[in-house]
Order: sequence, then structure tokens, then C-alpha cells
Amino acid sequence: MKRLFVLLVLIVASISARAETPVILVFGDSISAGYGLARVAQGWVALLQTRLKDQEYGYQVINASVSGETTAGGLARLPRALMLHQPRIVILELGGNDGLRALPIAQMRANLASMVDLATAAGAKVLLLGMRMPPNYGPDFTEQFRLCYSDLAREKKLPLVPFLLQDIALSPALMQADGIHPNEHGQPKLLDNVWPSLKPLLHR
Repeated sequence: MKRLFVLLVLIVASISARAETPVILVFGDSISAGYGLARVAQGWVALLQTRLKDQEYGYQVINASVSGETTAGGLARLPRALMLHQPRIVILELGGNDGLRALPIAQMRANLASMVDLATAAGAKVLLLGMRMPPNYGPDFTEQFRLCYSDLAREKKLPLVPFLLQDIALSPALMQADGIHPNEHGQPKLLDNVWPSLKPLLHR
């Protein structure tokens, strides 16, 4: 009986400790899910957890990214993820698949705005990660796609990474053969692109 009581105390203490650890929720698509990597630990989200620990930030990183996800799919999934993880920070990395499928940008923007509103209503700060479309989609579409992120960030007063793949997308040494996803060598650069905008949101 005594051993059972001790075990219960340890379990409750463990649950309490986890509950007190602030959560960063990474909510994205294949870029953040680590598509094509040999090991999940190579991905930029796993590298983020390591950097936070090394710099003595007491956050737990939850990666709720899904390969192939659109903003519509993300909007449908987000309420449950917010309820389950109760994050302090949400890193929102969606829209790339909308663009690749040439889905209406107005709807993509509305979906992103709704996700931002849901996250902020749940008490989380939001960091928006922007994407760009290749030039073969035409100048009008690519410019409207780019402006979707900057306009939304300005309207909602969000920190923004204008282009997550900055200094990566045009470097074959950092990209997988599909030309869409960074390889293991590009993952640290992804984190370096995110970190300057994320760090001001962190607290020790």
C-alpha cells in the first residue's frame, strides 16, 4: 500500500511538472514535419528544442505539423490542439500547400486569420512564418501570396518571418531533390531564420 501511495505521488508530481512547463506549439505542414528526413531529430523543430534547452529556456516544443496540410485542414485541427496542449506560443507555418495547389488566396488569408484569432483567444502569442511561391506561378499570384503574410502580420500585429526558406530555397546543397523541402543540411538554417523573431517572445 505504501509503495502504491509513493507511486501515485510521483505520477501526480510528474503531471504537475509537465503542466507547469510552457508549451511552444509548432503548427505547420511538411516543412516543419520533417518530410524526407532520415530522422525526426534532424528537423528544425527538434533543433529548436535543443537550442531552448542549451540556452536555459524552460519550454516544451510540441510539433503538431502534418505533411500536406492546407490552411483549411489546419483550421479544422487547431481548436483541439489548443485545448490539448494549451500553448504559450504558437508558431504558425501554413499556406505553402494552398499556394502549390493554386487555391484562392483570399480563403487562405481568412483561414490564417481565423487560426490567429483562435490562438490569441486561447492566450497564446503567435509567430507567423511566411512562404513564397516560385515564379512559374506568375507575378500576380506570387505577389498576392507574399503580401498575404505581411498584410496579415501587420493587421494582427504579429511577429513575422517573411520567408522561412530565405537563403535555402535557391541553394541545391540545402534542398532535397524535389526542390521543395530542405534537406538535413538546411534544417539548422530554418531554425536560424525563425530564431530572431521567436526569441523576443520567450521568457526564462
